[in-house]
Amino acid sequence: MRETVLIVEDDQSIRLGLEEVLSSEGYRPVSCDKGDEMVEAAIERASPALIVLDVMLPGRSGFEICKDLRKRGVSVPILMLTARGQELDKVVGLDAGADDYVTKPFGVRELVARIHALLRRSKMAGDSSLETDNFRVGEAEINPKTFEVSRNGASESLTPKELQLLQTFHRRRGEALSRKSHREKTLGVANS
Repeated sequence: MRETVLIVEDDQSIRLGLEEVLSSEGYRPVSCDKGDEMVEAAIERASPALIVLDVMLPGRSGFEICKDLRKRGVSVPILMLTARGQELDKVVGLDAGADDYVTKPFGVRELVARIHALLRRSKMAGDSSLETDNFRVGEAEINPKTFEVSRNGASESLTPKELQLLQTFHRRRGEALSRKSHREKTLGVANS
C-alpha cells in the first residue's frame, strides 16, 4: 500500500508539481490549499504518513497549524516548505514541531530525499520498544502520547526526534551515551 503524503500549499503550480513528483515516487499525494478546516478534514480522511506544510497560507499560518497538530498529539513528520529562508523563520518552524524545513525555490531531488529520510526515521521512531506511558527524566515528566514535557508547572511540545532521545535516555539511564551508541541502538546494531 502506498504511503499518503498530505500537501498543504496555496500555490497551485507548486501543489500540482508536488503531486506529480510524489506520485512518480510511489506516494499517494493528497492536497489542500488552505490552512484551517481543510487540513483537519484531510488528516482525518487521509491519515498521512507525512505532511508537507507551507508556512504562508490563507487563514492560519503553517507555524500555527504545526504547533496545533503537535498539541493534539499528531506525530507524523512535518516538512515545512516556504519562501521564508531566514534563520529565525527556520528556528520558529522547528520549535513549532516541524521535523525539517525546506526553502523555496527548492530542488525536487533534495525535497524527495528529505521526504524519504523523514519517513525512514519515522518508521524507526515508531519502534514498538518505545514507551507509551508517561515517564520521568530528571525533574521533567514526559507524555509520549501528547509529545509534551512538563517541569515546574510549565509544559512544552516535543518533536518526534526529541521524544525519541528522551525515551532512549530513560531506557538507558545510568549509561554514558554517545551519538554513535544511540544510533547503533536505534538501528539495532550491536555494540562491539
